[in-house]
Amino acid sequence: MLIQFCFQNYRSFKEEAILDLTATRTTECTNHIVQIGNEKLLPTAAIYGANASGKSNVIKAFRFMRKYVLNSLFYGDEETIDESAIQKPARDPFLFDEGSRQQESSFEVYFILEQNNLRSYNYGFTLDESGVVEEWLNTKAKTAREYKSIFYRNRKEQELDLSGLPAKIQENIRVSLENETLIVSLGAKLRVEQCKLVRDWFQSVNFADFGNPFENVLLSSIVPDGFVENPAVQKKVADYLAAFDPTITGFEIEKVPHIDGEPEKIKLKVLHRMIERLSVSLPMEEESDGTQKMFALYRVLQRALDNGSLLVIDELNARLHPLLVRNFLITFLDPKNNPHHAQLIFTTHDTWLLANDLLRRDEIWFTDKGLNGATTLSSLVDFVDQDGDKIRKDENFEKNYLLGKYRAIPHLRRFDILQED
Repeated sequence: MLIQFCFQNYRSFKEEAILDLTATRTTECTNHIVQIGNEKLLPTAAIYGANASGKSNVIKAFRFMRKYVLNSLFYGDEETIDESAIQKPARDPFLFDEGSRQQESSFEVYFILEQNNLRSYNYGFTLDESGVVEEWLNTKAKTAREYKSIFYRNRKEQELDLSGLPAKIQENIRVSLENETLIVSLGAKLRVEQCKLVRDWFQSVNFADFGNPFENVLLSSIVPDGFVENPAVQKKVADYLAAFDPTITGFEIEKVPHIDGEPEKIKLKVLHRMIERLSVSLPMEEESDGTQKMFALYRVLQRALDNGSLLVIDELNARLHPLLVRNFLITFLDPKNNPHHAQLIFTTHDTWLLANDLLRRDEIWFTDKGLNGATTLSSLVDFVDQDGDKIRKDENFEKNYLLGKYRAIPHLRRFDILQED
């Protein structure tokens, strides 16, 4: 489970931002808390904020870190770079300050692996235009109080400490390591167990960006695992969709002949029950936006619940009724539906979720952009009012949020430009 994600100098975030999924001592919704070893963790984090306030940049920062971990072996290797090679993602430092353009960007996670004797890991790295500046991996056992170093590098100080890695592999890493390559990526390739565990944890994290129209189409076109071959999977998906559209009864799947070397394609139609027990089929692309999105969500939801992994969604509420969003969220909050402790981080504008005692104060986060263009990230549990008092659990969060008590809302002016002179 994710404990904490930290990053700095990335897109609209100039200073360090910390998204912490550690449960605080608030007394509401105690059934949300997951006890893992000595950690008390939360299954969800909802991020609110005005348009252009930077809430999506929290997701993008995490996605950037994952991509760099999984692909850094391909970065900077001039011998293999061609048009089809994996390209290094842009570092995107904070641009509204000349100093920040030159400073390093940093990314760091803390997480715990239940399948590895509840061992905790702290992994992170910093980047500049030349590549990796610093990188570190620390770990601690369930009963330990402090983290122990596995490796540490600092390019500027010419320091490379690999003492926590197997002795026989250290020389291979020293010889093969490049400026743009992460030790954890290289170590995983060399089958170093500690590095592979970290790499595999990042691999297990699933992302979905429903604010991106191209990704929307792609997500809706990918069928769930085993869907084409297994009628039982098809029935599970049909039952899932029927929870909000009772007319849906199943699917028609037609395999499209393909040219050698190309992946197999299918045409998918949704079966609907009509009057007098008749049925009609509609191509998936002709279904409502909500049905297509719920179909796209099934695959990532099932993977997260089956594997106890992390699911990160940008604009969860887009094209979905608030009650559907609530049901989706409850899946993670209810221990009976989520026995493997999957987690959900999402951005939303759906203030209705703030009004029905669904979330704890430490599960609600806000992004706010200052006049200097820099975004800050804060939890509702950390807010204080004008008198210096903490936000009470019995406050009307939705009303106070829209009134601007927690900031993180648009600064509105009338659209005078539309008026005639």
